Amino acid sequence: MTPIRFARRLLRASDRALAQLEGELKQGLEQHPQPKLKVAPGERYDEVKDFVRSIDQPDQSARNYLEIHLDRIARTMSMVPAPKRTGRALELGAYMHMTPALHCVFEYEEVRGAYFGKLGRIDAKSVSVGGKEVFRCFVDHFDADRDRFPYEDNRFDLVLCCEMIEHLLLDPMHMLTEIQRVLDDGGTLILTTPNVANFTAVARMLHCGANPQVFSMYPNPRGEFRDSEFPHVREYSPWELDEAVRSAGFDIDYLFTEKIGNYTYDDWVRRFLERYGYPTEMRGEQMYCVAHKVAGAPIIRYPKFLYDA
Repeated sequence: MTPIRFARRLLRASDRALAQLEGELKQGLEQHPQPKLKVAPGERYDEVKDFVRSIDQPDQSARNYLEIHLDRIARTMSMVPAPKRTGRALELGAYMHMTPALHCVFEYEEVRGAYFGKLGRIDAKSVSVGGKEVFRCFVDHFDADRDRFPYEDNRFDLVLCCEMIEHLLLDPMHMLTEIQRVLDDGGTLILTTPNVANFTAVARMLHCGANPQVFSMYPNPRGEFRDSEFPHVREYSPWELDEAVRSAGFDIDYLFTEKIGNYTYDDWVRRFLERYGYPTEMRGEQMYCVAHKVAGAPIIRYPKFLYDA
C-alpha cells in the first residue's frame, strides 16, 4: 500500500470515529438537556462591593483574600432578595464577608452564620468598619452533609450556600434537603460553585494537559490543616446542578455562569463546539444558581446521576 493510500484510509477511519463520537455525544445531550440560561439582575453590585471592602480585616493576608474573591462576593450578594415573612437569613460556610451585608445592606433583622465543626458549638462573631462594630451574630457549627441543621422548619427567608457543595465528602443531597426544610415556603436559596463544563476545562481535556477541574489543588500539607479545608471533591456541570437543586424541592429562578478573569481559553474551543453542534452557553468557570422553595414539592433523595445506589 502506498503512503498516500494509507493516509487516505487513516483519514476515512478518523472521520468515521468522529462521526460515531458526535452521535454518542448528541444522544447524551438529548437525554440530558442543558438548563435554560437565565441571568439574574445585579442592581446593588457596587453598593455591596463598597460595603464589603470597608470591613476591617485582621491582616494583609485577609485583605488579599477578600480582594481575590470580591467580584464573586458582590455578584452573589447583588442577587439577594428583600426580606419576606420571617426577616431571617442564614449563610452556610460564613467567612463574615457576606454575612454582615445581609443585615447592614439588605436589612435582614436576624442573620445566622454556620461553619463546619462539632454539632452544638456556637460562636459569637462581630464585624467592624473603621474600628466601630457594625454587626454581630451567632455562628453555629455542624457538618452540612451529615448533621440535621440546628434550626426548626421554615425558619429562614434566605439561605446562602456559596462555594460549599463542591467540598462535600458524602451526601450533598442531605445538605440541599436540609436547606429546603429550614427555608420558609417560597424562600430563596442562592448557591454558587465552580462549573466543571467550562471552556477552560474543555481545552485542558483536549490538550491532555492540566486537570480539567480548574480548582483541583490540595491544601498545603506543611501548614495547619483544618477539616473545613477539604479540597474540591466533586465539581458540577450546569445540568447536574439544575437536577440536584430541583430534586431537593426547589424551582430555579436563575442559573448562569460567568468567566473568571485569571482563567483563559482559546477561541478555537468555542469554534470547535459550535462546529459540531454542542452548546457554548454556560461555559464560564463560575456558576450561580438562585432558586425558591416549592411547598409540597416531591423530593428525589438520591438522584441517579449523583449516587451509586
